[in-house]
Amino acid sequence: MTKPKITVIGSINMDLVTETNVVPVQGETVRGENFHTIPGGKGANQAVAAARLGADVTMIGRVGDDAFGEELLNNLRNEHIHVDHVERLNQTPTGLANIILSDQDNRIIIVAGANGEVTTEYIEQVKQSILDSDYVLLQFEIPKETITFCIDFCQEHNIPVIINPAPAMELDNASWEKATYITPNETEKEQLFGDTLSEHLITTKGKDGVTFVEDRAEKSVPSHAVEVVDTTGAGDTFNGALAVALAEGKSLTEAVTFANAAAALSVGKMGAQGGMPTREQVLQFLRKG
Repeated sequence: MTKPKITVIGSINMDLVTETNVVPVQGETVRGENFHTIPGGKGANQAVAAARLGADVTMIGRVGDDAFGEELLNNLRNEHIHVDHVERLNQTPTGLANIILSDQDNRIIIVAGANGEVTTEYIEQVKQSILDSDYVLLQFEIPKETITFCIDFCQEHNIPVIINPAPAMELDNASWEKATYITPNETEKEQLFGDTLSEHLITTKGKDGVTFVEDRAEKSVPSHAVEVVDTTGAGDTFNGALAVALAEGKSLTEAVTFANAAAALSVGKMGAQGGMPTREQVLQFLRKG
């Protein structure tokens, strides 16, 4: 089977992860348990997820000229992701995410750095590389005007696009309508779409699984009972897996089921990318049922 071609346009971060049993309130200092620097960024995470599941993945983004930038580029190369269009910017810091892990959940603050320089002008320079994509993945850690430019470009060239609206940000209705699928979590769904039901929307709900509309009927796929170590990359794993399954021609129900299983497996190890599974691991997990 030919590998599906997935292009990810988005953020590349270094995650600064602190584990703590107590989340401090304002003005308080507490003792943490552990600290890690881990490759992340929603764009890079989704690219890694898709690559591990068997896709031919191209990453489009920017990093800084610092040590983090070099480390993140090497990490993408090690995952067999094409990085010809990941540019290093002089005198610009690499994007960062400060992550607090506590009570099997996370709180995240992102600092855009070079991700803020993933501009429409830069996409203009590399847009030819998007044309042979089976699916394009977008997230909201790059500038809004770049996101709308990419949506318009994909529609113009009949390229399916998945928008993962995280962190939540408003787009005009015309842009939402151009998306093939939009994949908010429960909070993002409420903020952006309220009670709307749409065949564009696929809502991830953590322990409550995933809901979506297919053939005008609302459907759901339940979550899996798994041991949780770190939930940071679950949503990104879901999106990468969803793109792969859809690009392979699976039905929406089949694709959501596959992506839901991949996301469940991803929470078993530390770091957004640490637990992202291979294709065989997901298929074996589904066979066990």
